[in-house]
Amino acid sequence: MRKSNIKASFDADIKTVWGIVTNNENYVWRSDLLKIEVSDNKNVFTEYSKDGFSTDFVITVKEDYKIYEFDMSNQNMVGHWTGIFSEIENGGTTIDFTEEIYIKNPLMEVLSYLFMNLKKMQQTYVNDLKKELTQIT
Repeated sequence: MRKSNIKASFDADIKTVWGIVTNNENYVWRSDLLKIEVSDNKNVFTEYSKDGFSTDFVITVKEDYKIYEFDMSNQNMVGHWTGIFSEIENGGTTIDFTEEIYIKNPLMEVLSYLFMNLKKMQQTYVNDLKKELTQIT
């Protein structure tokens, strides 16, 4: 199992941060994605990376302005993602995102440490989120 966690704070209210992170139909701010397809009931979505690789997601927990969780899978892995949102004193927001993945092939798991930097992927997401918040607040 691989696990990575990232925490960040923003000078934006929790409703704004929550709205951006949980709106899977608005993905243009994400520099790592080509597109997202969302199911009719909005609880299932598929992300396509810039190189066309797809990952399926099923939302398992969604408590407004508190916690957002989903299971994820593709041909190489299965995993779970948890996002915890907290309001801070200055009216800003802190996020605490944890990703756990299980690589299906033991050889691929070893190689994933070289070619799949989870921390870098999380940092890209946080950087993209900061840019989006700067543009709308």
